[in-house]
Amino acid sequence: MIDYFLELDIVVQVTIATLFTWGMTALGAAVVFTSKNMNQKFLDGMLGFAGGVMIAASFWSLLAPALEMAEDGPLPGWIPAAIGFLLGGLFLWGVDKVIPHLHPPDPMESAEGINPEKKKRSTLLVFAITLHNIPEGLAVGVAFGAVMAGFDSASLASAVALTIGIGIQNFPEGVAVSMPLRRDGMSRKKSFMYGQFSGMVEPISAIIGVLAVSFIQPLLPYALSFAAGAMIFVVAEEVIPGSQEEGNKDLASLALMIGFTVMMILDVALG
Repeated sequence: MIDYFLELDIVVQVTIATLFTWGMTALGAAVVFTSKNMNQKFLDGMLGFAGGVMIAASFWSLLAPALEMAEDGPLPGWIPAAIGFLLGGLFLWGVDKVIPHLHPPDPMESAEGINPEKKKRSTLLVFAITLHNIPEGLAVGVAFGAVMAGFDSASLASAVALTIGIGIQNFPEGVAVSMPLRRDGMSRKKSFMYGQFSGMVEPISAIIGVLAVSFIQPLLPYALSFAAGAMIFVVAEEVIPGSQEEGNKDLASLALMIGFTVMMILDVALG
């Protein structure tokens, strides 16, 4: 009975946490009500900052705990972490090849996936950010799941720090969807609705993550490193190139370092 209430409490905490990250996506999307355009340097700086946050979160909140947890298993600790990390990247790579999507602010000719030409530009943009929000929600879910499992290397403060970091980097993602839609002539209201909708997947994937590891605890090191690999794939495939394609490479790089530092401080100080 006590275990049941503990699991229920963690699920509630995960739901609240990912509602916060979803809310940050909506806050970014709401920028469309104040302007039709945003300074490109500011947007590139935010994307760079988001990349730094995700890289730091991938290590301190996911990979490092995964390595510690795996040390008590039958295999060397680096094996589950390496397998999970690579599987996370391969999963996102495979999804990118299947689901039609378009990375903002690319032209329709750059759309990826199966038969993207049959979808509207607005749908493709939302799909792109939604796909990239899956590992973020999963990361929050497995981080809270590790706390529920009682691992010494996992702490509630660290899971909260991860949530804050992902929430921070969700802001520019909301902007990145709503602004291109507004520039394409869509109304402010619809642009906002599409932008915030991209964050809806985070609470869903987080609950799936926490429930999965609660039932299959030996897989937790794999799940943590899987989420880390998926997040790093997103950073390398989309966030960093997107922050530099308009020529603001130095600004984006410095912002990435600042984001990394902020997330590192959050995780170490709170965890």
